[in-house]
Amino acid sequence: MANAASGMAVHDECKLKFLELKAKRTYRFIVFKIEEKQKQVIVEKVGEPAESYEDFTKSLPADECRYAVYDFDFLTAENVQKSRIFFIAWSPDTSRVRSKMIYASSKDRFKRELDGIQVELQATDPTEMGLDVIKSRAS
Repeated sequence: MANAASGMAVHDECKLKFLELKAKRTYRFIVFKIEEKQKQVIVEKVGEPAESYEDFTKSLPADECRYAVYDFDFLTAENVQKSRIFFIAWSPDTSRVRSKMIYASSKDRFKRELDGIQVELQATDPTEMGLDVIKSRAS
């Protein structure tokens, strides 16, 4: 089982879209999916800059694993505008065991491909990645 996951390729579009989010702020978020048959991580959805955190959470399937990157803007206590790039490993309790294993074993390698992640979050249900959690981890 573990070997099947370690050979996971990362589609170039994943890195390209992430660079656009990081450097140009073209997107608010990116949702990545592992295509088990092709053994590669692909971009499933991108969110426009105007989309909200709620739009982002709605784009994650309730019972399937995903990786996601979210560009979170916030004001510091000193009223300074800042942003943090979150990497979220979404692994709902209701997803298939095999899927959870593949996502878990491929996560670090995939994350290494995305240079510039500032905060990592692991979530098994929506409360673990609520906006309050994001806010507290951002500062």
